Amino acid sequence: MGTKHVKVMIIGAHPDDPDSAAGGVAALYSQQGHQVRMVSMTNGDAGHYEMGGAPLAWRRRKEAAAAGACLGCEYITLDNHDGALLPTLQVRYQVIEIIREFEPDLIMTHRPCTYHPDHRYTGQLVQDALYMVTVPNVVSHVPHLRANPVAVYLWDRFQRPYPFTPDVVVGIDEVLEKKLDALHCHTSQMYEWLPYNEGTLDQVPKDPAERRSWLRESQEPRARQIADLYRDRLIELYGPKKGKQTKYAEAFEVCEYGAPLSDANLKTLFPFFDG
Repeated sequence: MGTKHVKVMIIGAHPDDPDSAAGGVAALYSQQGHQVRMVSMTNGDAGHYEMGGAPLAWRRRKEAAAAGACLGCEYITLDNHDGALLPTLQVRYQVIEIIREFEPDLIMTHRPCTYHPDHRYTGQLVQDALYMVTVPNVVSHVPHLRANPVAVYLWDRFQRPYPFTPDVVVGIDEVLEKKLDALHCHTSQMYEWLPYNEGTLDQVPKDPAERRSWLRESQEPRARQIADLYRDRLIELYGPKKGKQTKYAEAFEVCEYGAPLSDANLKTLFPFFDG
């Protein structure tokens, strides 16, 4: 198991995206004493059916901060409008700046080929910032990095232009409930906007305790699906016994615009595997 202190930055499009895709590994890193900073590229001010604008943005910022506290990590919400994110030079500079200020060893973000334009452009912006974070005369008011971080994509189900190809799959059985506690903090999304958008709002319980159980029922299949889809990789990384027994997982695909993920640095950056 790796002993190096690892700094991980998880960059999502909206408040709740980083923890939805990587809340399990965020909790695992925090438990081992590593540092995780979650970033939402937008303030989430469009993600509701009854409220919007500044009141919704402030609500979602508070929800994200509470979720980060559940996972033991920092959660930053940038003030770009939800549904209006574009891969402009100005926003690229913003991404370069936040990466340099944190100096991550590992960055996680969306693939630039998912359903939501904010997700796609978040992935594009991070790709465009990689390498440029090492160039001193770009965003020169923030000291440049001497090395490009390793970057990986967060799991998605989309098949075109090519299906998600996992390089790292991490079992999250021991922290699944902690991840769900974090998602539970996103009341506006888990119990309001997303059910409304999916046509299941009438199924959401009113009682908070019943809501948490309902959330588990709705979220558990995704974590189980990832483990089942990539069982072979789990076995390769954990060995036959634990690889076969793992019920829940999160998966990551290497982004070739970052530094290479090699056999030498895999277990340092993902210090969850035996051997």
